[in-house]
Amino acid sequence: AAAEKMDFAAAVQHAEVARRQGLEEPELDYRLGRWLFRSGKAKESVDAFDKYLREVPRRSNSLWERGISCYYAGQFKAGSAQFESYQKYHNNDVENAVWRYLCQSRFDGKEKARQAILPIRNDRRVPMMEIYRLFKGELSPQDVLDALKQSNANGQQAKINALHAHLYLGLYYESEGQDEMAAKQIAQAVSQFKAGGYMWFVAVVHHKKSQ
Repeated sequence: AAAEKMDFAAAVQHAEVARRQGLEEPELDYRLGRWLFRSGKAKESVDAFDKYLREVPRRSNSLWERGISCYYAGQFKAGSAQFESYQKYHNNDVENAVWRYLCQSRFDGKEKARQAILPIRNDRRVPMMEIYRLFKGELSPQDVLDALKQSNANGQQAKINALHAHLYLGLYYESEGQDEMAAKQIAQAVSQFKAGGYMWFVAVVHHKKSQ
């Protein structure tokens, strides 16, 4: 109930009380990992996800949320390995390739990370393939925005598309050392395109972290 009200700090407190009272439920650890991240506690989120994977190892490839938590916890090699593993679960997800690039660039540098970027054939979501080509060095940020404008999506889908565009433009600018442009894009994602999904909370966490 607390999580549904987006009071993730309270959700974490309730979960921790339940654990102290002896509740051992893998699903709780998974949810706790997500709630901790959205509360701004990335390292603790990784710990919760790790506990979950010890209990449910079959999820090791698919747990993309852990990779994002690793990134914000500064555990870039662990994050890179998580996204590389996710590629075995779903090999046509631009977001996975981008997050792996962002992690790898922190310890191998941009050029090596770009050369090793995971192959994506055709992510049909707008404007995902333009975002992919942006991180590959083949397109400009304006190309991403142009693809967004040319889409005929409306309503909630249009909001999700715009959220993704501005979030990943922000991450791109940050990876290029353009912090002012990055902050502008992330702030726009947070303030104008609240879609309610996990990636909007990623934008929120990033925005708070950079302030």
